[in-house]
Amino acid sequence: MKKGLISLLVAAVLAFAVVAFADKILPVYKQGDIVYVCACGESCACKTMSHNEGKCTCGKPLGKGVISSMKGDKAMVKLEGKEIAFTTKAKYACNCGDGCKCDTISQNPGNCTCGKEMKKVE
Repeated sequence: MKKGLISLLVAAVLAFAVVAFADKILPVYKQGDIVYVCACGESCACKTMSHNEGKCTCGKPLGKGVISSMKGDKAMVKLEGKEIAFTTKAKYACNCGDGCKCDTISQNPGNCTCGKEMKKVE
């Protein structure tokens, strides 16, 4: 019984450590969220998404949309009457730290909507 209790305690500590040290720069998006996304269309490779207004990494203004559905790491965003697919598995993400709520992600390098340079996601 003592070995079982020790094993359970070790497993709990390891689970806590994984959560505590997880990469915190990636935002969480969910169905119904209002988001600002690259409005250039499906052909644009930047696929920038943010919780703030601003410009995408391709330099164009972000359009205001709503996440209509989520499936895995794919968000369908309704923008100007069209549904556009965006991945939430970013190659670049805002790196402004705790307290920043812009939550900008992109498939291209550049600045997030708060103006700071995005970090490559490892």
